[in-house]
Amino acid sequence: MATESFGLPFEATSTAAWLVWILPFAAAMIMPGAGKLSRRATGYVAVGFALMSALSAASLLPLAVEGSEIHNQVMWIEAIGLNGGVLADPLSVIMANVVGWISFLIMIYSTGYMKGDKDTTRFWFWMMFFIGSMQLIVLSDNLLQVFFGWEGVGLASYMLISFWYRDKRKDHVGQEGRTALGLLDYYAPTHAGMKAFIMTKVGDVMMIAGMLLIFLYAGTFGFKELMGGTEWAVAMNAEGMLVPAFVLLFGGAIGKSAQFPLNEWLLEAMTGPTAVSALIHAATMVKAGVFLVARIGPIVFALGAAGIMADQFFEIIAWVGAITALLLATQGMVNPEIKKVLAYSTGSQIGYMMMALGVAGLSHQYVDGYTAGFFHLISHAMFKASLFMAAGSLLHVVGSRFMTDMGGLRKSMKKTYAFMWAAGLGLMGAPFITTGFWSKDAIFASVYTSGNEWALPLFAIAVLTAIITAFYTTRMIGMVFFGNKSKHIQRMEEEGHHIHEASLSMWVPYGILAVLTIGIGLIGLSTEHGLHHMFEVYLEDSFGINSEHAKSESSILPDFLNGINPVALGASLVAFATGIGLGYIFYIGRWVDPVKFVNSNIFFYAIHKLFLNRWYLNAIIYWCFVVAPLWLARAIFRYFEKTAIDYGMNDGVQKAVVWGARVVQGTQTGVSQSYLFVFGAGLLFVVLILLI
Repeated sequence: MATESFGLPFEATSTAAWLVWILPFAAAMIMPGAGKLSRRATGYVAVGFALMSALSAASLLPLAVEGSEIHNQVMWIEAIGLNGGVLADPLSVIMANVVGWISFLIMIYSTGYMKGDKDTTRFWFWMMFFIGSMQLIVLSDNLLQVFFGWEGVGLASYMLISFWYRDKRKDHVGQEGRTALGLLDYYAPTHAGMKAFIMTKVGDVMMIAGMLLIFLYAGTFGFKELMGGTEWAVAMNAEGMLVPAFVLLFGGAIGKSAQFPLNEWLLEAMTGPTAVSALIHAATMVKAGVFLVARIGPIVFALGAAGIMADQFFEIIAWVGAITALLLATQGMVNPEIKKVLAYSTGSQIGYMMMALGVAGLSHQYVDGYTAGFFHLISHAMFKASLFMAAGSLLHVVGSRFMTDMGGLRKSMKKTYAFMWAAGLGLMGAPFITTGFWSKDAIFASVYTSGNEWALPLFAIAVLTAIITAFYTTRMIGMVFFGNKSKHIQRMEEEGHHIHEASLSMWVPYGILAVLTIGIGLIGLSTEHGLHHMFEVYLEDSFGINSEHAKSESSILPDFLNGINPVALGASLVAFATGIGLGYIFYIGRWVDPVKFVNSNIFFYAIHKLFLNRWYLNAIIYWCFVVAPLWLARAIFRYFEKTAIDYGMNDGVQKAVVWGARVVQGTQTGVSQSYLFVFGAGLLFVVLILLI
């Protein structure tokens, strides 16, 4: 049941929905004033307002559980009759809580991580602005308002990725001196921030084009209004514009969620503080694209009831997700920087989410893929935020972003070691005890049982990606915590630096999320069923999407696993065992030296080089869209503007004018008889012409 109003005052529940995104913006606005009082005050303000925003989101949870919603509007742009408002339905309420509570924990972590930094006021301002913009995306009831939040997270990400704008060597990403296709693969914070800003803007332009196309036919940006009638969709479909418009909207999601081919900015985004990385990868920015697809996907699928089929839209989503999942997972296998490995992992796991949401639209059981994709979003948010914050603690202690500078840290950092294992097991999909297992298994099942022509190849990609994920996660933990201490650490200890655990304010937040990854994982099946039921009711009430309650064929499994697809379950178990087994052989047991293994065979060496050079996609993008255009611009400047214009046309015109001036000047003798002679000759010439 929806509540709707058009003005003030708001009901208490609707007030909470507005406060979820208003409070972070309010904190950002008062941050400069708090900074004038003391640097410590800014941290208190950020943590306090983040907590209030999270509590406001939590107060909406009963509505989501009941299947109710709040749709509250106020007049926004009166000239065109455009309302602004909040839409707190089960989808946005769950998402708002994910964003709110994880952001709150990251704020606590940041108080320790940013301690001593002289630019903390600027940091807290943009962090709160970031959270507010993301919550605006989540709770907006129309596409135009979403776009304001969309641009807000883009601006905040640029400012935070470039936070250490002095571009010191220690703040760069990549290996100094490394090249791919002749281009340096080593980036400064300012370069990385600009790269993120520009690449995401490509998607943003596509998104606003799609929005305006829909508005042209529908006359509204509102999500509820778009479902009020299908005339606009019928008209768009008749002119072949419906699928292109929604694909353009998906282009915005590709940019923000760093999906292929706009994925390369995410890897350089590691130049910002690690707290920023955790926020971008777990709660904001990259999850915005997934949320947008979850918001518009049911609208497109529901149009099928009106005879409007848009399978191409869902096929594009599924394949973009699948390609991204595999592409970035392979790169995470070989990269030596811990934050970059986690960044590759984020793009890959978001690919899983996109794959599930795409497959949902290609299946009769839309709710299965929809639930699987969103469940994985929640699961990933927890363990990836934990892993990033733990990685930040390692960077703080070791003073290096390279895993080759770590090693043997499990005795010195026991808490971080335990929590990274817990969160890492979630990423790997450790069977039956982690949220990652249940959400990934749900994706496998939704893909395998979708019944569309792409089911088997997509399923194969999903399983292969899961094997690689378990491998690179084990590799990361093995390189950091096992083996002997690196020469870098030995040198630090010789100089009197003591390797110790992170401060309480830092390890408690990622410890909580790591414990939740296991704790919720132990009841993961019931959690998945609860989400499934919630979204089943939501999709039927809001979009008229009915579910087919087919009897499960998993009766060969124990009762507590009833409802699990045996093929998907078997694939999950095999993928986990294979990946962690290979990782153990190379990086924990150290039975095989990975360097010698790679160099022992030209095939493995070539594959390793291909993955390390990012499939050359980054270099190709730079050659095509940076180097070549700059070369062309310089050539035009040198050979056309400088030669043809400056030395040719401009110089020629100048000389012609000078020559003409001299000719005219030569006729000005100053002798009256000469002027009379010329005048008479001219007059005679005119008379002769007239006579002829």
